[in-house]
Amino acid sequence: MKRIFAFALLVTAFACSSDSDKPKSRPDEPTYTLIFLDKTRSVNVDKSFVKQKYEQAINDIIEENIRQKGDKLAVYFIHENTAKARALNLTARTEMEDVSASSATDREAAETEFTLALSREKATIRQRVLQQLVAQNAGSSNQETDIWASLPVIEKANETGATVKVYYLSDMVESVKGSDRRDFQVRPPKSTTEAEAWAQADAGKLKRYTLGSPDITMILPFEPNASVKENNPAVTQYWQTLFTELGVGTVTED
Repeated sequence: MKRIFAFALLVTAFACSSDSDKPKSRPDEPTYTLIFLDKTRSVNVDKSFVKQKYEQAINDIIEENIRQKGDKLAVYFIHENTAKARALNLTARTEMEDVSASSATDREAAETEFTLALSREKATIRQRVLQQLVAQNAGSSNQETDIWASLPVIEKANETGATVKVYYLSDMVESVKGSDRRDFQVRPPKSTTEAEAWAQADAGKLKRYTLGSPDITMILPFEPNASVKENNPAVTQYWQTLFTELGVGTVTED
């Protein structure tokens, strides 16, 4: 009898200790969203198709990536001085209160309040990003498109330890003067084979940047009936290959 009683006490003690020793659920890892907006002559957001596509893309990006306190979103302009062209730097502040010890009713009320507050914050962020989308660049920096210069920006975001997601709202036509640079306005790749060879050669010069494994999305401004001359598949193949060579997570084209 004594042995049965001792065993029962042991089982009870184990159950209590296992509950208290369970690791508490950690909040999701923050997301660092980088949006690069093309502010060169080759992308015209005044065109209804481009404006509608990019507005929808921004809505989707914010909806998907701003989910909790600490999520970051930065907007950079793509032009001749991309690395120094940060237009916005925002951090989500809406926080879900700890409801682990609350009743079901209180938890539901807290979740509803959090959802409403987060929706209001996302609306404010969306408005500020859309303002940057339509901002005009009439300066001389609109003469060149330096997409390479986005790489140190991605590297810096990677250093934060957050999950990094990168979006290029651009035609991806790199255009920088210089013997060691690419100018797709003057000389675009003629084939996917040439594009891949160029990307592999350029990756050797750009591997000094530690990008981690961000997800990269290229959101192009071209209509479905755009010609090959306008929407050159070899250009996007160049970036697909280059980003893959630099070790990024996924590269998608929209």
